[in-house]
Amino acid sequence: MTRILIFINSLSAWTGRTFAWCIVILTISTCYEVFVRYALDAPTVWAFDMSVQMYGALFMMSGAYALSQDAHVRGDVIYRLMPKRVQGGIDLFLYIIFLLPGCMALIYYGYWFAADSWFYKEVSWSSPSRIQIYFFKTLIPIAGGLLLLQGFAESMRCVQCIRTGEWPSRLQDVQETETMMIHEAEDLQQIKSEKS
Repeated sequence: MTRILIFINSLSAWTGRTFAWCIVILTISTCYEVFVRYALDAPTVWAFDMSVQMYGALFMMSGAYALSQDAHVRGDVIYRLMPKRVQGGIDLFLYIIFLLPGCMALIYYGYWFAADSWFYKEVSWSSPSRIQIYFFKTLIPIAGGLLLLQGFAESMRCVQCIRTGEWPSRLQDVQETETMMIHEAEDLQQIKSEKS
């Protein structure tokens, strides 16, 4: 089971890192648009659509990565004070009640949105460039599938936590400063308690 969880976490991390390059493309295209619009007085017809699609792709395809890193926003003022087994039970309940139906809706309805879009060879109606958006809509069910897969891995982590009373370790990646400080404080507290 551990190898399956590591594979799912690695897939989510790889997808998140791959689509993070959308930020670079988005930044370059926006800077180019600003330069040609204001310095050369020759705005492009494609920059707006490209920025919407790059940001949308980044947002959709990084959901599983954020879940694998426990980086989604949560109000955990009371949650963090609870025993780990209770935390695991709450998370498992919420994954089943909210994440599972949400992912299934993304996959099911996203598939039909994408299929219709491919059938009509849908183009953007909001700009004169009329770029194709059926490639972009294809990401909706893919993002739902990746999120569902990562949700399965997170549910298995919850089950392990309920059984053992400890959260299984995650694949480490870039972390926010606040998260790093919390982990350092927990490690320091554990060292002090072991010495006592």
